[in-house]
Amino acid sequence: MELIKNNSLSIRRVWMIFFCLMLMLVFILYTPGLKGGYLFDDEPNLFPMGIRGGVTTWEAFRAFVFQGHSGPLGRPISLASFLLNAQTWPVDPYAFKLTNICIHLLAGAMLCWATLNLLRFYGVPEQHARWAALLNMSFWMLHPLMVSTTLYIVQRMAQLSALFIFAGLGGYLHGRILLQKGGGTRTAYVWMSTSLIVATTLATLSKENGALLPLLAWVIGVCHPKSKNANHASDNPDWKWSLLFLWLPSFAVLGILGRSINFSPDAWPTRPFNQMERILTEGRIIWEYLYQLYIPRIEGKGLFQDGYLLSTSLINPITTLWSLLGIAALIGLPFWFRRKGPLGACAAIALLFFLAAHLMESTVIGLELYFEHRNYVAAAFLFLPVAMGLIVLAKKRSVVLAGSISFLIVLTLGWLTWQRSTLWSDTEFLQNYWAVNTPDSPRAKNRLSSFLFDEGRDDEAFGILEAAMVQFPNSSLISMQWLLQKVVRGQAHQEDFKRVQEGLSKQRLDAQTVGGIRAIVEFLVNSPDSSKERKSVLLILDEMDSIKSYRAVDAFNKISPYLRGLLLISEREPVKAMPFLKKAIFLYKDMDFALSIVNFMAGNGYAAEGLILLNETEKMLYTLPDNGIVMSKSAYEVEINQLGYRLQNVVKNNNGSNDNVAR
Repeated sequence: MELIKNNSLSIRRVWMIFFCLMLMLVFILYTPGLKGGYLFDDEPNLFPMGIRGGVTTWEAFRAFVFQGHSGPLGRPISLASFLLNAQTWPVDPYAFKLTNICIHLLAGAMLCWATLNLLRFYGVPEQHARWAALLNMSFWMLHPLMVSTTLYIVQRMAQLSALFIFAGLGGYLHGRILLQKGGGTRTAYVWMSTSLIVATTLATLSKENGALLPLLAWVIGVCHPKSKNANHASDNPDWKWSLLFLWLPSFAVLGILGRSINFSPDAWPTRPFNQMERILTEGRIIWEYLYQLYIPRIEGKGLFQDGYLLSTSLINPITTLWSLLGIAALIGLPFWFRRKGPLGACAAIALLFFLAAHLMESTVIGLELYFEHRNYVAAAFLFLPVAMGLIVLAKKRSVVLAGSISFLIVLTLGWLTWQRSTLWSDTEFLQNYWAVNTPDSPRAKNRLSSFLFDEGRDDEAFGILEAAMVQFPNSSLISMQWLLQKVVRGQAHQEDFKRVQEGLSKQRLDAQTVGGIRAIVEFLVNSPDSSKERKSVLLILDEMDSIKSYRAVDAFNKISPYLRGLLLISEREPVKAMPFLKKAIFLYKDMDFALSIVNFMAGNGYAAEGLILLNETEKMLYTLPDNGIVMSKSAYEVEINQLGYRLQNVVKNNNGSNDNVAR
């Protein structure tokens, strides 16, 4: 008996050594990526840290953490985690990426715990369960597809959500095991209840797909092996507990998704697809995800996925039909697999968990079509059948053969991840790599042209944009980028503005188009000899305002009156500008934005009008909630009073008169 105990202890020590070595290996393989820079959504989410000199007060902390715009819940836990690395902006991205890598390691450790408890719950012997859990964790952590989540700073949101989901599953399964043994029923329910409540809350406040945790826990129970020899007398929790902690939360999420169903053609004005097209296309994308997960490669198309081929019907392209039929089979197979004992149950959970984890981001919500980070949680158990197969091979055939295959898989995945991490170390090259490899993406063409402009190769850049305008006649992003570069270089003629204006009615508003028209306006208001160009841009805004799909976009509705006001002030027409700027202040409901408008008005010589706008800003201040402002209301009151005093002095110095005062 003592010999058996010592042998078991020795095996656990060996297992722990391999566990630690794997974490160290993953960290080493990711270190090249620490040199990389910021990408796309990083800046919009992080630059608010630099407002008002950084997050140095409680008000600034509250404003940054609780005013997030990445999701309907604001993702406050994720935003708070960024403050561990910096409290202002801009800063070096190194610390952000290092923290992301550490979170990846923690998520892997929690996945290992969850997998170990899953296999125990499914009746796998302890020694086999330990090594299978380690292999599943290793394959997941080392997979190159996870690099784009780990080294893309803003995807810490997806990482933290996954971390809490895995921890929640581990705790929940620990409770199920206690319940299964029947010796600690009360303790079992405490573990299950606490794990689901705490982890679901933390995961959801990190990213909204964390709300899927109760459904994922339910799926684990559904996939429990149903063999003739299994004893299920105490496997299942009381139905009243399941109703409260599993079924109701799961149906609530499904209900919210159901309320999002909208098959009208204009459900998503900024998307080049409708809801039915998205659902059909996602069927093909799910299979592409599976292909990349089981047949890994160094790098794919990256973040330029706006040119992904849409499925416009079940047979266009024909692969749509086969993909959906295949997914239907994937849904049904787990119920057959689970009858094949623990190994079959592992195959069942791999498939059903993968599909369930994609329910929120790959169905009816109007998100971008394709992103690799959506597999960060979904792939959690996808490699478990492979791991269990290797354990069976070691048991029935050869430990050396199983170990050699495991080593080969780890070596291959590690090499691919190292190569991908190295590619991510050079952000400029990485984006150009993506752009060159996605010829059907307007954003890729935009990226290539921007790179060439920065290199001083203007003719080549304009050539790319001209060709893109022909290739993508429905892209407002391309036409606005073309016009912006013409304006910045002083090459814009009236026919260029007219060309863009006439094309807008055929084009869908892209989120980046709003940034393009804003950049044009901000350049022109600082150019003294650009009156004709400013008037042409006002006509473009008239055209955009007349298009129904543009008016349906909140971001455009907010920025349009603001841009009009800036242009009219630059044209020395403050009376016409005032109603637009008042409207902008009302729509944005942002104190710093409103004060910037007041300063712009006063800086252009219209102190009296600035006072009027300052009065509107003060009125707005008292309508805002305390957690909706960067500073305290008393601090803003002081700033408003100081600014008002200065403006009043300017008006008095002008003998209290101003021919341009707006009444």
